[in-house]
Amino acid sequence: MEFNPCMKHKLVRKTVREFAEAELGPIAHEIDREARFPWEIIEKMRPLNFFGLQVPRKYGGADIDSISYAITIEEISRVSGAVGLCITVHNSVGIYPILKYGTAEQKQRYIPKLSSGECIGAFCLTEANAGSDAGGVETNAVRDGDSYIINGTKIFVTNGGVCALPLIFAITDPERGGGGASVFIMEKDLPGFSVGEIEDLCGMRANPVSSLFFEDCRVPKENLLGKEGEGMKIGLSALDTGRIGIGAQAVGIAQAAFEASVKYSKERQQFRKPISSFQTIQNMLADMATEIDASRLLVYRVCALKDAGRKFSKEAAMAKLYCSGVASRITGQAVQIHGGYGYSREYDVERYFRDAKVTEIYEGTSEVQRMVISRSVLTEPM
Repeated sequence: MEFNPCMKHKLVRKTVREFAEAELGPIAHEIDREARFPWEIIEKMRPLNFFGLQVPRKYGGADIDSISYAITIEEISRVSGAVGLCITVHNSVGIYPILKYGTAEQKQRYIPKLSSGECIGAFCLTEANAGSDAGGVETNAVRDGDSYIINGTKIFVTNGGVCALPLIFAITDPERGGGGASVFIMEKDLPGFSVGEIEDLCGMRANPVSSLFFEDCRVPKENLLGKEGEGMKIGLSALDTGRIGIGAQAVGIAQAAFEASVKYSKERQQFRKPISSFQTIQNMLADMATEIDASRLLVYRVCALKDAGRKFSKEAAMAKLYCSGVASRITGQAVQIHGGYGYSREYDVERYFRDAKVTEIYEGTSEVQRMVISRSVLTEPM
């Protein structure tokens, strides 16, 4: 096994880092403070294929491998976790299910719009009574001739305020509960579809998270993704892929907090010497560096499995569980190293601290990841 990054991956990292630092760096603090989605940066990202990272070239995508994808998400998130979140959700749970389960007509109709960034995607599962329990979904879709009538509400939708082609998880067979769920490609202009107010969240504030409402929303039957009753299969597959991106995002946030801590520890003087000379600080930095490397390798492993066409549910859950925990721990340590300044909104580590926490919640909480992992290890042969 080769652990040294190849020239291609080094170039991807260099290119994305330069873009993120030049374009996002100057406004990352501002868009967080103002909870503003940076459309001006999104416009610059569109022609660079950020919205079609793993989309085949015939649909206008970059068609990069999964490690290159993870590096891209890490480097964007290193500068702005909120924009990294937009890109990873769009590319994973927004596009991947259509590529894997869509008909030829659906792919031809929707993938180029998503790949170009003309339309931003989202995946809508969470409801007031359905989060970790996907079987608790109450949004329903009733067949009516050549259409489905959808009624319900989705909450905490990442990209919700800007998505034009979200995927909707809805019950088509109430008697089967979660087993009777299906997925629909929703178009923002369909009557009965509306967007709620943007949530005022603790972190990831530059991502327009919102509720989506469906009131007698008529969706053509051609917008059914896969077959009726395949919603759970499609949803779990999408989440497996989405967890790769969230793991990479967590690594990026942790890396940013680590770099800020190294820099600050060399500059901050106490007892007439830099605090980097104190053993306690050195130990903290050593642990941070080690955990980040371990996290990154877990992400790369699941990327390699995915590209090899092998099962990766357990490994994706492991990467997401570990990386998100590391991001929370390291950003907390970064605040501690910065002392009172770390608790000030004038320093970026405060933003990293807030952004990191939610990586332990979305795309399945850490508790859900442990469920996925334990079920696998208890059923797999030793």
